Amino acid sequence: MNPLRIAPSILSADFARLGEEVRAIEAAGADWVHFDVMDNHYVPNLTIGPLVCEAIRPHVQIPIDVHLMVEPVDALVPLFAKAGANIITFHPEASRHVDRTLQMIRDHGCQAGLVFNPATPLDWMDHVMDRLDVVLLMAVNPGFGGQKFIPATLPKLLAARQRIQAHVARGGKPIALEVDGGVKTDNIAQIVAAGADTCVAGSAVFGAPDADGGYRGVVQALKRAAFA
Repeated sequence: MNPLRIAPSILSADFARLGEEVRAIEAAGADWVHFDVMDNHYVPNLTIGPLVCEAIRPHVQIPIDVHLMVEPVDALVPLFAKAGANIITFHPEASRHVDRTLQMIRDHGCQAGLVFNPATPLDWMDHVMDRLDVVLLMAVNPGFGGQKFIPATLPKLLAARQRIQAHVARGGKPIALEVDGGVKTDNIAQIVAAGADTCVAGSAVFGAPDADGGYRGVVQALKRAAFA
């Protein structure tokens, strides 16, 4: 497995200071910037679009991981690629043609991935493994930050990891396995043991008090706790 990546979600950041916030998480040791895009259609919330991605791109060197919680998907792919996204993931049920959308993302120079809600089966993976760079499992129902981790995500992570390992054994390339929702220092070890190599953390990072070392303190604490 790859070393653990921590991807703070800017959904929980101070939007009045977004450039400063993303610079701070990179300096704190974050590996990716997780960028949540919600359309008040596929999910019941409205967040940010390509212009914000373009605005933060010059502030960080680490990859920007764009999670599209939108329907339809395809029209936004080239806009986010142009805005500086490195990774674009989407929910398969939000695309008319999953294989085509994955290929479109890759054609625009980004890594591509699928996102699975808590009740979405992993079967979508099976027919597009050669197109996947990332699989993201939601450990909460998407739409809002600060929710509690759904324990049923753990066996689902194990099942996803087994699919990825079987794919690699057949000669396929490795696929990152990301989890998003309710990741904290007290459960990250279970999450990583179940197969995750990338953890999104929103309120856990951006809500960290300065007394606990601020962003650097919590990013390093998450990485230590993962293998404790």
